[in-house]
Amino acid sequence: MKEIAELAIDVAVSGGATYADCRVVQRGIQAMTVKDGRFAEVSSFEDEGMGIRAIVDGAWGFASVDRLDSDSLGDAARLACRIARASARLRRQPVRLAPAPVATGGYVTPMERDPFEVSLGEKMDLLIRADEAMGAVAGVTTHEASLEFVREHRLFASSEGSLVDQVIVESGGGMDATATSDDDVQTRSFPNSFGRHQLCAGYEAIAAMDLAGNASRIAAEAVALLSAPPCPSGRTTVILDGTQAALQVHESCGHPTELDRVRGDEAAYAGTSFLTPDLLGRFRYGSEQVTITADATTPGGLGTYGWDDEGVAAQRTVLVDRGVFRGYMSSRETAADYGWTSSGAMRAESWNRIPLIRMTNVNLEPGESSLEEMIATTEHGVYLETNRSWSIDDRRLNFQFGTQNGWEIRDGKRLRLVKNALYAGRTPEFWRSCDAVAGPSEWRPWGIVNCGKGQPGQVIHVGHGAAPCRFRGVSVRASS
Repeated sequence: MKEIAELAIDVAVSGGATYADCRVVQRGIQAMTVKDGRFAEVSSFEDEGMGIRAIVDGAWGFASVDRLDSDSLGDAARLACRIARASARLRRQPVRLAPAPVATGGYVTPMERDPFEVSLGEKMDLLIRADEAMGAVAGVTTHEASLEFVREHRLFASSEGSLVDQVIVESGGGMDATATSDDDVQTRSFPNSFGRHQLCAGYEAIAAMDLAGNASRIAAEAVALLSAPPCPSGRTTVILDGTQAALQVHESCGHPTELDRVRGDEAAYAGTSFLTPDLLGRFRYGSEQVTITADATTPGGLGTYGWDDEGVAAQRTVLVDRGVFRGYMSSRETAADYGWTSSGAMRAESWNRIPLIRMTNVNLEPGESSLEEMIATTEHGVYLETNRSWSIDDRRLNFQFGTQNGWEIRDGKRLRLVKNALYAGRTPEFWRSCDAVAGPSEWRPWGIVNCGKGQPGQVIHVGHGAAPCRFRGVSVRASS
């Protein structure tokens, strides 16, 4: 892989590039699903290829190739240079890159048990047991359990002398139970919704989920939701579980602190941002309970690595410090315009996509409370679990989220299960109303595997550390 990368860079530099970098990626994915007592999927996917970026005449060019012979590599490097020259005719200003240390070394995801060395039989046995346990609950009409494992071998090299070699391993799993009646359909998911929960870790992450051990409970909750009353409407106290807090952070802090969105460079897919640079250091994004970081060094986080796809080392960036807006996720190019250094947040979905600023692990840092304490000190409110739906405007200001489960709280106790809960708000006002965040014992990283951005679209895996948290005076209602 090293020789492949060096060859491509040499050709680009010979072709007039003042800067070039190259990513060689080998990727393997194993996925399996058991649904309603049957094997619905057992698949294995592998690919490899090389993507090269080049700056010529002050503009970017990018090309990729899935044939790693010398002729194909050279052709791709020359094509990247030709595209850069063509782009230079329309550029408004030349590309500038913030300085970054030359990067060398290697990184391998820490793990106790390599998931690709675990037998297919062991994995399928786990899914069968989880699926059977859900199906044994009366009233459940469909049920499924799934696993996915990813291994990426990435080598990055640049004309500045950087050369880093990384192996990133992901393990993910989840299950869904759906119950139906004549006039209603309710689903409960575990450990997270929309497919699965995923971490940069080995098979030990799957064992810790205890899918089979939680299957009956999740199925029973789906059935109970059919006869549960709708969530009460009005302004009230809302407590979010860790999974919903993670998505709230993702949509209302992660995306608006991507610096390319702020600059308008990435507006077409999902909008821009209200967090403009004039607000840095003085805008109150949230209460003093709210500290949010982008940390690519979080153990187990789905956005954890050694270096990003520009060869910038993984690091921790403070986005919000005790409620005050402090920083962005950036690239070398976007950081250069402000005299900053890159936060190391450039990532590409694959070798055939150009890197973009993407979330790493955007974490709501733990506080000093607990879920038990938050419930005990709430006179009236709702405790909401597991996302069901989300909507947010193109500046990341006005939002509405729905959850699968809701628990009405009265006088410090869970009173009853409620369904179809929706809560809505405006990002700064919502985070300013946060008066408690649970502590380290309840804080954990959550994985989101469907974060979309860019054109052509790129779906990337990102992480969010979160714990249960409480908000006062939130608008809540039941969906129709």
